[in-house]
Formats: sequence, structure tokens, C-alpha cells
Amino acid sequence: MSPLLNIAAEEIQSPLIPPIPELVIGLIAFVIVFGALAKKLLPNINKVLEERREAIEGGIEKAEAAQTEAQSVLEQYKAQLAEARHEAARLRQEAQEQGATLIAEMRAEGQRQREEIIAAGHAQIEADRKAAALTLRQDVGTLAVTLAGKLVGESLEDHARQSRTIDRFLDELEEKAEASR
Repeated sequence: MSPLLNIAAEEIQSPLIPPIPELVIGLIAFVIVFGALAKKLLPNINKVLEERREAIEGGIEKAEAAQTEAQSVLEQYKAQLAEARHEAARLRQEAQEQGATLIAEMRAEGQRQREEIIAAGHAQIEADRKAAALTLRQDVGTLAVTLAGKLVGESLEDHARQSRTIDRFLDELEEKAEASR
């Protein structure tokens, strides 16, 4: 075989597979580069990944703590709201009771004033009746004395006698009026 054929046969034989010495040198270079990167870069990558994992876990813990705090604040808010509603109901009840008491007091005061007005009216009527009775008694007495004087023919101008006669006459009229009732 000629050397040219040999070279041509080699070229035809492995167009995709590199020659063995190049493959060995490439593999050694890859291991050296991979080893160097593993020693220098891998710890930094692991460190960054660990920091990220811790940050995420810390964020989750913070979120859970915030959620727990928010839940407790919500419970406190609900408790305060319930207490405020209870207080409002109590104040509303007190206002109704005070209103009812005030209405009762005002009614009692109105009743008392009405009774006072009625009593004052009765007292005024009684005073007017007594004044009218006294005036009537005097007028009737004067008329009776004048009439009796004309009938008897003598003057009954004596004031003491006139008062006694008038009183006696009116007392008899009152006794007859009471007896007829």
C-alpha cells in the first residue's frame, strides 16, 4: 500500500472520531479544568445557593410570623368590635331607661301641676262662693230687715238687733235647705 492510500484510508476511516492522542489530551485538559472549577467555583456556587435557600426559608418564616401576627391583630380587632357593639347596646339600653325615667318624671310633674291647678281652682271657687254667700247674706239681710220694718211698722235700724235677726233668718233657711236634700 502506498503511503498516500494509507493517509486516505485513515481520513476515510474516522471523519467523526478524533484521533486517540487528541482525545486523551482533551480528556486530561477537561479533567484539569473541571477540577479547578470544582475547587474554586463550586464552593462559591454552593455558598450562594445556601444563602438563597436561607433567605427563602427566612422569608417564609417571616411571612408565617407576619400571618400569625395579622391573625392575632384580626382576632383583637374582632374582640374590640364585639366589645364596642356590646357597649353600644348597653348605652342604648341605658338611654332607653333614662328616657323612660324622664318620661315618668315629667308625667308625675305634670300630674302634680294639674292637681295643684285643680286645687287652686277649687280653693278659688270656694273663696268666691263664700264671698258671694256673704254678700248675698248681707243683701238678703238688708232686704229682710227693710221688708220686716215695713210690715211691722217700726224701724229695725238697730244694727245689733238687725244682725241677730238676719243671722237667725238665714240659719233657718240653711237648715230647711239641708233638710230637703
